Amino acid sequence: MNMYDIITKKKNKNSLTRGELTYFIKEFNDGNIPDYQAAALLMAICINGMDEEETTNLTKAIVDTGEILNISETFDFTVDKHSTGGVADTTSLIVTPILASIGLTVAKMSGRGLGHTGGTIDKLESFPGFNVELSNQDFLNQLKKINFALISQTKNLAPADKKLYSLRDVTATINSIPLIASSIMSKKIASGAKNIILDVKFGKGAFMNTIDEAKNLARLMVKIGKNFERNVVALISDMDNPLGMAIGNTIEVIEAIEILNGKYVPRLSELCERLVIELLLISGYCEEEKEAKDLYKDSIESKKGLEAFKELIKEQSGDYTYIEDPNKFCKAEFSYEIYSEEDGSVKRIDALSLGKVAMDLGAGRKVKGDEIDMQAGIKMHKHVYQKVNEGDLLATLYSNKSIPDDLVSIVKNSFYISKEQIEELPVIRNIIK
Repeated sequence: MNMYDIITKKKNKNSLTRGELTYFIKEFNDGNIPDYQAAALLMAICINGMDEEETTNLTKAIVDTGEILNISETFDFTVDKHSTGGVADTTSLIVTPILASIGLTVAKMSGRGLGHTGGTIDKLESFPGFNVELSNQDFLNQLKKINFALISQTKNLAPADKKLYSLRDVTATINSIPLIASSIMSKKIASGAKNIILDVKFGKGAFMNTIDEAKNLARLMVKIGKNFERNVVALISDMDNPLGMAIGNTIEVIEAIEILNGKYVPRLSELCERLVIELLLISGYCEEEKEAKDLYKDSIESKKGLEAFKELIKEQSGDYTYIEDPNKFCKAEFSYEIYSEEDGSVKRIDALSLGKVAMDLGAGRKVKGDEIDMQAGIKMHKHVYQKVNEGDLLATLYSNKSIPDDLVSIVKNSFYISKEQIEELPVIRNIIK
């Protein structure tokens, strides 16, 4: 078996066997296959695709390069969540503590932000002292203690995925459904949770531009999960518009705290509620939707979700008093307010443009290794479909460096205000089980 033949086979639109994919992933991970041959195969996959069996076998090959945390053998109702990335997406900081407060075991490994999409790990580092790295044993011990842990991806889980992604990032092979699916699901499978929910986004601010692309990716990931005997459900959600009202790191954490304290944020609260309900149902924790919905509401109203969030921060060495008093979070040195120049309703808010501006303000990374300004970002004061009057505050920009006029103009032009009646579209467009 050799790489030349494997590349030729996929170039000619033929399916690769489990043995061929296992050989490729193992040898590449061990450093025995040069980047130029791996890149050639990735491009052939990107152009010619893979069927379900191939993608499942690729996923397994990636999983087998590292450890597998069999947490479902130790804990009941183990759950995990993944979002394909978006703008003002604070769901993980809201959904996971609510699930933990209800009684499920939440074992989540998250990533850092890159480009216009934010990363949960970066947001958690808004808490002074918060430790995002735990050994596997400490991870398991924390689950036993508070049934909740949220850490960065460990080096020993699906290590081949990290090497593959770095190569895909510089060879224009990121946007391939089988490569995306195998990358996401290899990490979810290796993390060990029995029940997985996927938030697959589409629109200008997402990696999947169309709803059909998002559905295809979701269906494939659900099938892969079932092939590994996992319970998987996928939500298809809109990312033409920002999800919540805050884009950044610290300001998104504050918004999560506000929601756990009972504040309702259109679209974001709706999606969080549905994510919790679907996980309660597929895990078997609840049999009826009404029971699941009541548990979600009780976690918010009783502040149990908020207490679970405090417990998480405390256990991982962070200063949980910032949850009790969000005013303790540092404020940005510079801010700029943008006001509406007309009456009407907000027809659309350009998620991609705002995400890129937030990145330019310092809230995100253009390349890996960039320093992040934790206080930088954009706070929206009007959400999509909301009525506005001339002079109403639309958004506030924050940064610890001076805010250029061109960024102000982009944000101002990202709010599309119409005097006509607007059809309100739901944030969740489909559920795939």
